[in-house]
Amino acid sequence: MSLARAAGAIVRPSQRAGTSFIQRRAASSHTHDEHHHEEHHDTNEYPPEVFNTPFWRRVAIVAVGVVAFYKYAPAPGDENPIAKYIARTMASPAALKEAAFKHLLLSAQGSDETLLVADSKPPVVHRLRFPQRLEMHSPHSLPVGIKLSTEDVVVKRD
Repeated sequence: MSLARAAGAIVRPSQRAGTSFIQRRAASSHTHDEHHHEEHHDTNEYPPEVFNTPFWRRVAIVAVGVVAFYKYAPAPGDENPIAKYIARTMASPAALKEAAFKHLLLSAQGSDETLLVADSKPPVVHRLRFPQRLEMHSPHSLPVGIKLSTEDVVVKRD
């Protein structure tokens, strides 16, 4: 606790004792009665609520358009210019099937390559503690038919 707070705690109780509840209550906003007796009138002017605004006009036009389209639209089996255009520009089913099969093969090949790379490990390196032992073999006591030659062994130095 700081020194200023301690001094304030000592001085305040004597000041508080002099103020009464009524004096503290007088500072409340409830004592001002002149605000409660006034009549409040709304002086804003609002536009009339009608259904001829641009929003409702657009809603009506869209509704009429949807009803007209539903009534006069061609049946699913009928020939129409839109169906003809789609049939003319779309690829044949055989070409789509061939492209899908080619994509399947390439995806399988890509996944095989990804697995090959993910599962790969560096080659195993056998490190000898004393590589000079390769040159210290004994030509004696070898079984018949075995000739040990270490001439092609290369010792790497790190």
